Amino acid sequence: MTDTSIVLKDVSYLLPDGSPLFIDLCEQFDQRPTGLVGRNGVGKSVLARILAGLLLPTSGVCRCTGRVHYLAQQVVLSADQSVAGLAGVAPTLEALRRIESGSVADEDFDIVGDHWDMPQRLQQALEREQLGYLRPDAPASALSGGEAMRVSLLGASLSGADFLILDEPSNHLDRESRQALMAQLQRWQRGLIVISHDRHLLECMTRIVELSPAGLASYGGNYGFYAAAKEHERHNALEHLHACKAERRRQQRVAQAQRERVDRRQARGSRQGKHANQAKILLDRQRERSEASSGALRKKQVASHEQLTLRVHEAARKVEAEAQILLHALPVVQPSTRRVVELTDVQLPYVPRPAGHISLLVRGQQRTGVVGPNGVGKSTLLRVLAGELDPLGGSCWVTGEMAYLDQNLRNLDPNRCVWDQLRSVNRTTAEGELRTRLARLGLDGQRLAIASRLLSGGERVKAALACVLYADVPPRLLLLDEPCNHLDLPSLQAVEEMLRSYGGAMLVVSHDDAFLHSLGLTDWLRATEDGWCSQPA
Repeated sequence: MTDTSIVLKDVSYLLPDGSPLFIDLCEQFDQRPTGLVGRNGVGKSVLARILAGLLLPTSGVCRCTGRVHYLAQQVVLSADQSVAGLAGVAPTLEALRRIESGSVADEDFDIVGDHWDMPQRLQQALEREQLGYLRPDAPASALSGGEAMRVSLLGASLSGADFLILDEPSNHLDRESRQALMAQLQRWQRGLIVISHDRHLLECMTRIVELSPAGLASYGGNYGFYAAAKEHERHNALEHLHACKAERRRQQRVAQAQRERVDRRQARGSRQGKHANQAKILLDRQRERSEASSGALRKKQVASHEQLTLRVHEAARKVEAEAQILLHALPVVQPSTRRVVELTDVQLPYVPRPAGHISLLVRGQQRTGVVGPNGVGKSTLLRVLAGELDPLGGSCWVTGEMAYLDQNLRNLDPNRCVWDQLRSVNRTTAEGELRTRLARLGLDGQRLAIASRLLSGGERVKAALACVLYADVPPRLLLLDEPCNHLDLPSLQAVEEMLRSYGGAMLVVSHDDAFLHSLGLTDWLRATEDGWCSQPA
């Protein structure tokens, strides 16, 4: 089907409390690979389910001229699910087995339909994606996150879907799995919509569509084109705001000059009237005409000023909508020669050789990216450095001025509000200054006052970072385990900017290459088949 499309016409969705999530969305999605982006909480996942036909909009129409295959953010694996079940073909294979065993039931033949070659097609698909070592009847629970996602994607091609909609498909995948995922998507020849904050994945798209409170905006290009266009929009918004403010100041000067001229004329007329030989009634009429003219001028000036002020406010709202999230830079400076980590033949718990042993020296301003496949001990290494796990052997020394942010954000108490938790570690900064810093993070007063468990994933990440990095005593060593999980693009860029300005030592575990390369790393620490390897960046 060459004209496959999904069309939104005046689509709105209201939350259970009646507040609008988005209003009157109009857009057409064709077969171009499209990245759907937007800030956390704006409604991307809800929109994806509407596009997939899984959720009805409150109003408006969503029309699709083909079959849609949808994958949610996390692949849900049931206890008895097989690889074939994860690929969506288990019912067909089971019906084929029953027919081969002698079944003549109509429902079995209906299930198989025209797919008599499904076993061969499944095996060919697995081999094409370098997954040929998986058996169709193997338990899906034994698969890694990357394997589960790739097998799930096989279901789209095997189902004959015309459209594939993926919600954050690269979340929690290691580097190798992300590369395999991108290669798999590049082989997909039909309609594709990907919700993602993964900039490498978005670079593979040919169109970016942004969802914001203003609606949907389409950018005809990949992520690089979109980022340049957004920067241009921010620049134009600021220029427009400055122009509106300048015009309002000019109008105020003109109005002041006009009022002064009127006042001088009225004063001159009053003086002349006292000496003029005219009837009182004529003088009163002149005064009334002068006052009426002055009143009309003031009304006109007030109306003009209100109109210009409205334009300024509208321009300011546009700037605010386009503004990037800002983080307060950390004033940490330390000698580059200062030792902050020293491991000598340390044996890591739960990690088999050769990655189970490591020797490492980190000094004052080293910025180290810790990379490698899932399961090789990267998070275990950080937990040992943070003092959460004891090494099984060797010598381990770590500076006491250290902060650790793990994947589960355990430094946040889920039952306490962010403000109370931050105030417990920062008692010296003025309240107004601290609230301003948090507002620049995108955490307003309302979000600060609720239990942290009620925040979105991205909000919890930013709150956890704030509680670690805005403490009274700034850490000299940061241990960060996948800090960009759940962050939207503006928040991700803000975290990158803040970490670039941080003057201490860092060890950062991440599978996001774009994130790591933005940090100005000085070193890489790689887990390889031969063990850990440290090298300059």
